[in-house]
Amino acid sequence: MKAQVTVMLKDGVLDPQGEAVRHALGALGFSGVQGVRQGKLIELDLAEGSTEADVRAMCEGLLANTVIESYRIEM
Repeated sequence: MKAQVTVMLKDGVLDPQGEAVRHALGALGFSGVQGVRQGKLIELDLAEGSTEADVRAMCEGLLANTVIESYRIEM
């Protein structure tokens, strides 16, 4: 079984990597980009019987810094 976890900075948290990407896109001529938020995608290969609650515990314990990041799980 596979799970995908998407981790993004919460709204209102400064995203310097996203801002650097936005600036670089502008320098390449893509002037229509007004904002970029950069995150991470984590793919997990799970044993049969693993639950979304297990993945949520992984996110809360290690995969996401829940003070400044939010996450979405897809099983």
